Amino acid sequence: MIGVSLLIWTIVVYIAMRKLYARFYFPLLVPVATSTVVIIITLSLFHLSYEQYMTGGKWLAHLLGPAVVALALPLYQHRHTLKQFLWPLLCSTFFGTIIGMGSGLLFARLFHLPEQIVRSIIPKSVTSPVAMDIAKLIAGIPTLAAVYVMIAGIFGAMFGPIIFQRLHITTALGIGSGLGAASHGIGTAKALEIGKKEAAISSVAMTLSAIFASLLCPLLLLL
Repeated sequence: MIGVSLLIWTIVVYIAMRKLYARFYFPLLVPVATSTVVIIITLSLFHLSYEQYMTGGKWLAHLLGPAVVALALPLYQHRHTLKQFLWPLLCSTFFGTIIGMGSGLLFARLFHLPEQIVRSIIPKSVTSPVAMDIAKLIAGIPTLAAVYVMIAGIFGAMFGPIIFQRLHITTALGIGSGLGAASHGIGTAKALEIGKKEAAISSVAMTLSAIFASLLCPLLLLL
């Protein structure tokens, strides 16, 4: 019963946060971020554990697969655009993946974090299932890697559009590849708010970055 109640509460909170975001459209009010904060406060106030929450939340987790598959629609609709920009997209995603992993490694080394945390933060810019697998393979902590992935995604959705505006990046290729490579699924959802072409490019960048990260993470640690 608690699980069902929390599932309904999560949906209600997200809908409310979407309406709030649509009304004020302020970067810090991105629904994923505000919903997360409200749910954490709710669990803390009622002394509910993560395990109790996931008895209902697991049903939302099961929808991640269909949600990713649904991205095939904008991919198909803009397949000619993707073919046209294939090489720029490959190159931008490749270097974006290197920068994403390198920045995490540099940050962790700068603050002298424990080695296991270092290995967990490196795959922060790829989608959660891949990041958790990578963290496990390189002796990191998969659950901690998932937390870093969420942080990267939320921050990308919040501040990505501002950065694009300041740097005068207005093309679908630039916006889509940036959000997809840096902020995975959450970034792709943000790209969909901007346009279907941006979302299509972002979903490709998200997939490519996962492939590149899987290959490059072990090499980065060796260096």
